[in-house]
Amino acid sequence: MSKPGRPVGPAADTEEIVLTAALELVLTEGGSALTPQRLHAVTGVARTTIYRHWPTPRDVLAALISVAPHQAAEPSGDPVADLRAELDLLCDRLRDKPVGAFLRALVTASSTDPECVPLRRRYVLDLLAPIRRSVRAIGVTDEGEVDEAAMAIVSPLLVDTLLLGRDAGRERAHRAVDDVLARLVSSIR
Repeated sequence: MSKPGRPVGPAADTEEIVLTAALELVLTEGGSALTPQRLHAVTGVARTTIYRHWPTPRDVLAALISVAPHQAAEPSGDPVADLRAELDLLCDRLRDKPVGAFLRALVTASSTDPECVPLRRRYVLDLLAPIRRSVRAIGVTDEGEVDEAAMAIVSPLLVDTLLLGRDAGRERAHRAVDDVLARLVSSIR
């Protein structure tokens, strides 16, 4: 129960200021910079406000995940083309600094704070959701097969982005789609 006169959450403009600064810190300095002291220094927002709403880096990362935008591909009516379009968007998102850097920050935070592991999982599952929907649209109904197909398509992109420091290449992604579709077709026969 909150005290009279004290808002349950931060004011919208305060939240925007802090989360915008937090994203910039993640992009420039990594997830370890997301301390209340550092956020106060960058934003000028009172430390008590930051401690009250985002007491740990994990809380800031969770808030950033909650407001992360996701652009969906325009459906074309062709499920395979739609899968490729979603994959192209994912490649773009992984290549663009905010998503790739944020994902790296989550991986780093997860290695030092086990409570960040669910956040990392949630973010990756959010990235996978459009691919999973597209695989279902192709006609795959078994959820285990949907998961396996989505992971077979996306895993090489995540390895490239997170471990090898390479851009998530569309050609490689499309080859992964072709491989998965060939496997799915042969399993149907």
